[in-house]
Amino acid sequence: MRFDIGRVSPDAPDVAALLQRHHSLMVSQSPPESCHALPGEALNSPDIWLFGLRSDAALLAVGAICVFPTYGEIKSMHTAAEARRVGAGRALLAHLVEFARTSGLSRLNLETGSGQDHAAARGLYATAGFAECPPFGDYAPDPLSVFMTRAL
Repeated sequence: MRFDIGRVSPDAPDVAALLQRHHSLMVSQSPPESCHALPGEALNSPDIWLFGLRSDAALLAVGAICVFPTYGEIKSMHTAAEARRVGAGRALLAHLVEFARTSGLSRLNLETGSGQDHAAARGLYATAGFAECPPFGDYAPDPLSVFMTRAL
């Protein structure tokens, strides 16, 4: 399968729909105090770069990087359920890592869930060189969160 990855707007109808699916899923899996997924409108910020992965013009995945002064954070990465296990998530993650590297960031962090629902995501991140780390930024320790980082 061939993928095209480029910057997208959270206001584009297909992007907004996939971001809404992601946010609804995250909210259903975690209590409010442990849910750190950003709604689509929050991704419309100058500090956030949102990318979409498409195949034959169909949007299959989205992922964002929030740029902080000393690191980047992957936010709201989501592959549509019907597009999983075809390499879309892996391709998008590789793109995000390369974008962070070429943007001059020295580290890329992320927060994901600790439960079984997030096991595949944690496995994907681990195979891409991310390792568990303590909470970063404004995050606090939370048994429902796993924090990961990768040097670039």
